[in-house]
Amino acid sequence: MNTTSKGVTRRSLGLGAAGLAAAGVRPAAAQQTTLRWWSPQTAPAQREAYNFQIRSFEEANPGVRVVFEATSDEGYPAQMAAAFASGQVPSVVTHLPHFAVATYWQNGLLEPMNDVISAVGTENYYDGANRIYEITQGQYAGTGIGNSAANMMWLRTDLMRAAGVEAAPRTWDQLRDLCRRTQRGGVYGAPLPYARNSMTSLIFICFVHGAGGQIFTPDLQVAVDSDAFRNALEFYKSMREFCPPGATNYSWGESLTGFVAGATATGIYTGRVLANVAAQNPRIADSITCAEYPTISTSVPHWTFNDFPSVMIPKVAPNMALAKRFAAHLFRADGYIRQLHAAPGHVLPVLKTISAMPAYQENALIQKYRAEVDRMSTAAAAGHNLGWESTSHKPNTAAGRIIASHVLAEAVQRYVVNNEPVAQVVSTTAQRLEQIMRG
Repeated sequence: MNTTSKGVTRRSLGLGAAGLAAAGVRPAAAQQTTLRWWSPQTAPAQREAYNFQIRSFEEANPGVRVVFEATSDEGYPAQMAAAFASGQVPSVVTHLPHFAVATYWQNGLLEPMNDVISAVGTENYYDGANRIYEITQGQYAGTGIGNSAANMMWLRTDLMRAAGVEAAPRTWDQLRDLCRRTQRGGVYGAPLPYARNSMTSLIFICFVHGAGGQIFTPDLQVAVDSDAFRNALEFYKSMREFCPPGATNYSWGESLTGFVAGATATGIYTGRVLANVAAQNPRIADSITCAEYPTISTSVPHWTFNDFPSVMIPKVAPNMALAKRFAAHLFRADGYIRQLHAAPGHVLPVLKTISAMPAYQENALIQKYRAEVDRMSTAAAAGHNLGWESTSHKPNTAAGRIIASHVLAEAVQRYVVNNEPVAQVVSTTAQRLEQIMRG
């Protein structure tokens, strides 16, 4: 990366005007200017943190107004497409998955984030935190605003004890046994999704890797015609009996609520579970923990889905210098810690300077669930997603289009819900993936 701020001293992300100017991010002129901030992460506590960050930025930049506009996990592809087509783009977009950023970068729609990363301070990031965004050598399509471990397995330890299960399941067979033993009295075993949506696609990718497979080879050839993909389909189908009837319509919210409300003995989600349990169902707060999600056998390593929540800036965004300044402001310690604490463990810090601060560490939920937060942090640090399936894989800039197409969710529905022959499902899925890769 071509840094332009060597010799500039920053004190724990103070991000003073001198540091920003040295990085090529100039303070705003004193005139009425509006910036638009988009994000799909819009829980009330997060909005409160965003409002603090907006107020502090506006106070430091007289005449500037920042407007927050909510997107959604399922709806952002269409919203971003409309914005790019019309030219009415937001100034800064946060919390989209890395693979979406890669697709927009490949299409020439994003401004390089080198200046922002320099303003934040490359030395403040964990080593390699931005490597996934270096799609073009020396240029960064985005920067991470956090890490996530989106497919952690959540467990009700009280239900496990009552069922005579002592340890977290390590294999799929052990997971099925746990679900069978705990599914009683209106409680289901798991809240897996079976709908035609992005959650089903993304979670099913985790099961393919859990079977020892992959969606693409390292050189990005379609790889779903494999025993691993078939085994993943078969196991996912076998889990349907342990999921609530409404799972055919589940997305992230319904799956999360199923575990938090006590309707399922296991869950599959990020650390948002912690804040939601504390706020919505504190009676189970002392009976929850997490582990990496089981795989087909102990010989197959865990595969953690980290969507690498991002910050990106559209290339045609107006007031570019001011947009970059605001993007860097989002990492200032006082606001960034508030944002992380809005859902402790959900989005994990990408800055080692923040992780070490007492103001971050002393959060009550982080203290209570220190082992779980550490477990998620370790898993997320080694995580991957469809845009980067392994350290051997090339970046897959078509990953965003693949998720938006729902081709993998449809494979699940066709095999699990419609009972189509597995050979037909695999063949059609492979053909559709190849078509998307050809553009």
